[in-house]
Amino acid sequence: MKKIKILYRIIFWSKEKYARKMGMNIGKDCYIETRYISSEPYLITIGNNVQITSDVRFFTHGGDWIFRSKYPHIDTFGKIKVGNNVYIGNCALIMPGVTIGDNVLIGAGAVVTKSIESGKIVGGNPARVLGNVNDLEKKILGFNLKTKKMNYKEKRNFLLSLQEDQFIKK
Repeated sequence: MKKIKILYRIIFWSKEKYARKMGMNIGKDCYIETRYISSEPYLITIGNNVQITSDVRFFTHGGDWIFRSKYPHIDTFGKIKVGNNVYIGNCALIMPGVTIGDNVLIGAGAVVTKSIESGKIVGGNPARVLGNVNDLEKKILGFNLKTKKMNYKEKRNFLLSLQEDQFIKK
């Protein structure tokens, strides 16, 4: 019966509702798009206005296995704390003991092995500081196309009508 309940929750509940039910502490106005929340979700605290995208994984424990023959009862854990106004990109991995400050952007695929100061942009494996949020804000405001309230068809037509220099280039 327990497995049926878990399966029901996975299929029919929103990912945020599932994470809360499993014990993750989640603030207000968050968007959670992953179910990979560790076997100890009660060790994870998420602030307000946080977006966690697809396939982000949280780890609250780690490689103790290699010591189990010598120390059969070894088990170590690290809490994860995510501040306010944070974006975590697809497939990022958040390791045990990491604290993520406020106003942080974590790039897709980043492997976060160390805590991140507020206002930083990080990416890579292992994640490293790539810049700061204030500089990014100044840069992207010039590319703001204000399509957020458009429906799919309006947005498509609008974007296809633009000149190349109106899009971000890397």
